Amino acid sequence: MLLKIKIAVLLSLAASLLSCATPSFNYIPQSMEISEPPLNSVAVAYVGEEMLRQGKYAEHDAIYVPSKVDIGLAYDIHPGTYLKKGEDSDSETFMPGGVDPGNIQKSMLADPWRALMTIRGKPQLCVVNVFNIRGCEEAVYERKTEQVLTQDSFQRTLIYSGRVGDKVNIGYREFSSNTARPAFNNDVEYDLATSTTVGYRGARLEIIEATNELIRYRVISNFNNAGL
Repeated sequence: MLLKIKIAVLLSLAASLLSCATPSFNYIPQSMEISEPPLNSVAVAYVGEEMLRQGKYAEHDAIYVPSKVDIGLAYDIHPGTYLKKGEDSDSETFMPGGVDPGNIQKSMLADPWRALMTIRGKPQLCVVNVFNIRGCEEAVYERKTEQVLTQDSFQRTLIYSGRVGDKVNIGYREFSSNTARPAFNNDVEYDLATSTTVGYRGARLEIIEATNELIRYRVISNFNNAGL
């Protein structure tokens, strides 16, 4: 019985435009620095939202698969984001990743998969297994750019935590390689009756309006560059 199922899987995969292929892993995403909002701009943040953000990230080419794609009886490509990992003259290689990562599942008797692949000039998605055998099916996908935190990424933020009387509460958070750094986190209370300008680690904001729902402010300066 298992042999018959294995043969059925292989036949279904063979019907899915079976061919040999070697994935490429030569893609280098572009390193970017972010500083938001822009200086001297007026912005609004609601309780729990970021007021200020500064750091580094990788701008990654990616594709988004909106619905499940079956590669014969062997593999299921599930909806989500797949980050680019490489390319050659005929194809591009992708792997699950990003904020909303996709997933590839194999049937019980199929060989483990190695990568997702697109073919230049063809509306197809392909799964490459560990033996570099590629099975493809026609599919719809969208190209996109994904902001990804990498091993050398560093981000810092200010988060609005609400107002009590004349005082506003603002939280400071740090992230390194997409991991929070609790030892560097802090929650600070500012008295607007004393000054409507608040600051933390080089960041300075002019508070225009603050309620228990939102804060409206002008960015005077962002964080200093320590740690970036």
